[in-house]
Amino acid sequence: MKTCECGCGENCQCHLFHKDTINHVKEKIYSDDEFMKMAEMFKLFNDPSRLKILEATKDHELCVCDLASLLGVSKSAISHQMKLLKQYQLVTGQKVGKMVYYKSCNHHVRQMIEHAHTQMKGITQHEKND
Repeated sequence: MKTCECGCGENCQCHLFHKDTINHVKEKIYSDDEFMKMAEMFKLFNDPSRLKILEATKDHELCVCDLASLLGVSKSAISHQMKLLKQYQLVTGQKVGKMVYYKSCNHHVRQMIEHAHTQMKGITQHEKND
């Protein structure tokens, strides 16, 4: 049996129609490690509380107490969320006395949230029209 050009080995069931395109994509695509790190970061956006925190702190510096009141959760829950968001450099904290004031610091993330909101509104509107 003949080995396929894709490199899968004998008895390959592949149909490789655009080898040049595939090779070009392989050169440009992110590494598996980079995709894993991105997937980990995207997990942060799978929690409505974290999205609310990022949205609330985009224009205002807020302390843990303010955020807890706004979201209706405990200060401990907010502190846990802030630790995760700081780990990925999505918020910064400025200590003033005993208080820490947090602000969303990544404009790319703010844009992504705005785009997601716009997309969601478009989908919702489309569903209403159906």
